[in-house]
Amino acid sequence: MSRFKHVFKTFLEKYPIIGNSLIYGTLCISAEASQQILTKKILEKPSRPIDKSSIGRYAIYGTAIAGPLLTVWYQYLDKKIPGTATTRIVIKKLLIDQFFFTPQLLAIFYISMSILERKQDLLEECRNKFASTFTASCLFWIPAQTINFSVVPNLYRVTYIGTCSFAWINILCFFKRQSSSDTIEEKSIEYTKK
Repeated sequence: MSRFKHVFKTFLEKYPIIGNSLIYGTLCISAEASQQILTKKILEKPSRPIDKSSIGRYAIYGTAIAGPLLTVWYQYLDKKIPGTATTRIVIKKLLIDQFFFTPQLLAIFYISMSILERKQDLLEECRNKFASTFTASCLFWIPAQTINFSVVPNLYRVTYIGTCSFAWINILCFFKRQSSSDTIEEKSIEYTKK
């Protein structure tokens, strides 16, 4: 085992919440920064400056909210349903994670971001974007979590989730960046009125 891997493993074993929070927070920052670079610097002409306050909000969300929540959640889930090898255990963990925990985490994401943005209606964005975000979440996370619960050791679950989350948070950033009038539900209502 390499020295870095040993130090990393030891740190995660001793300080799982801190370690996983730092990893998840870093990935949130990277995802939002990459989204902004793509949209504001590459796709938009003329380009606009990077919104550092938005990156700061993702840092707070990833490090202080989602990182600790995910660490505690996977520790709890692994204690309640130990093991990874059987199909039955994988399916059980997958369904509980996707249909019990994920809806709450998405609501926490939208509401906490609304709080950090000092919005008047803290629930508006969650109401408008939840259904489409949860659908995308199912399409993305069900395969990713199948791998997680099948082959990833407990100690590295949040790190694996964090790595997948870099892609997922880019998706979340995309949903978050859409105006409420751009949601699938409202577009379909507008289309049926025409």
